[in-house]
Amino acid sequence: MQHHKYREFSQSSGSFLKAFAMGKADFLSPKAISNRIKAKGLQKLRWYCQMCQKQCRDENGFKCHCMSESHQRQLLLASENPIKFMDYFSDEFKSDFLELLRRRFGTKRVHNNIVYNEYISHREHVHMNSTQWETLTDFTKWLGREGLCKVDETPKGWYIQYIDRDPETIRRQEEEARKKKQEMDDVERSARFIAEQVRRGQDGKETETEPVYTELKRESEEEKVTFNLSAAVASSSKSSSVLGSSALKASAASSSVKRKETPSSSDSRGEKKKKSALEEIIEMEEKKKRKKLSSTVRTDYWLQPGIVVKVITKKLGEKYHKKKAVVMELRDKYAAVVKMINSGDKLKLDQNHLETVIPAPGKRVLILNGPYRDTEALLEGIDEKNFSATLTLDSGPQKGDRVDIAYEDFSKLA
Repeated sequence: MQHHKYREFSQSSGSFLKAFAMGKADFLSPKAISNRIKAKGLQKLRWYCQMCQKQCRDENGFKCHCMSESHQRQLLLASENPIKFMDYFSDEFKSDFLELLRRRFGTKRVHNNIVYNEYISHREHVHMNSTQWETLTDFTKWLGREGLCKVDETPKGWYIQYIDRDPETIRRQEEEARKKKQEMDDVERSARFIAEQVRRGQDGKETETEPVYTELKRESEEEKVTFNLSAAVASSSKSSSVLGSSALKASAASSSVKRKETPSSSDSRGEKKKKSALEEIIEMEEKKKRKKLSSTVRTDYWLQPGIVVKVITKKLGEKYHKKKAVVMELRDKYAAVVKMINSGDKLKLDQNHLETVIPAPGKRVLILNGPYRDTEALLEGIDEKNFSATLTLDSGPQKGDRVDIAYEDFSKLA
């Protein structure tokens, strides 16, 4: 009897161990591996529940999920305010789609299906059947109506192009357009100078009457053509004899008078001589070279002792915001100790918290950046359209020259 019980126990323990060993083997079985691979990848959209954000593997799993208590609870929540849930999913889909379009393609023109296929490759994406748009075409048309993208229909389908409305991008585009317009204005101005010089030259010339040539015709073929040169020779000899020695004396006297007058006339011509079109073009080219040179020798630091600056940071409070100060000493290239003009307080500030001060015309300034760095100058005038000012250099090898300097490249001297 005891032997029989021992045999039953050994059989039951063996079956348990066998079952345990089979469970271990199931983890590496082909079916278990295929199930894990399927769970990682994309599944069919018809078996996805957007409310619960759960992807089922087959129809039976989706049916069991729909009958579950958690799904029924989500449906009750959605039935209270279905518009709210649809708007939430629509907004999520729109923001994720536009973010992918902006980061992946920028402002390039691309087919909408290419963007959508890349969007749905992400497993956790918001499905379109939970949004207010039924098809991708409806969503593309909506983007065009809202002004978020440029859309156009072709025989190959709908194409979209993202419109970048970032303030930094818009500012950069406006700056490039302003520079291009300024370059075009320089070209037009030089062309206008050339045209004006050509017009002056044409006005100064005397219009010469050209001789009119006619055909040589004979009334009859038998008539001979004759040229009488004797009359012209006789008339010329008579006129030369009439002049005589008195004419030669008069001409000699007039030539001597002209020789005496030549120095004074040449001086007056030198005084009245104006710049030619070539000289004006050369002068404009030199100005352009100076501008290019100023852009190449620029540095990212501009602080100098002895200049007046304005505090623009709000972190120090209203007491110092928008107040002027004098730079006393530099701690490094980018930081300095400043003394407030109104209160006399001393502060250590970075150059990002300061800006230059533009004085009234006629005041002295210091150039802080570009090829004329550390040069004192006199402010002549301000060009608000081009955000620059005209300065007359007071020191250096180019003393007395007039240059155009941007607002941020000079500041008032204390």
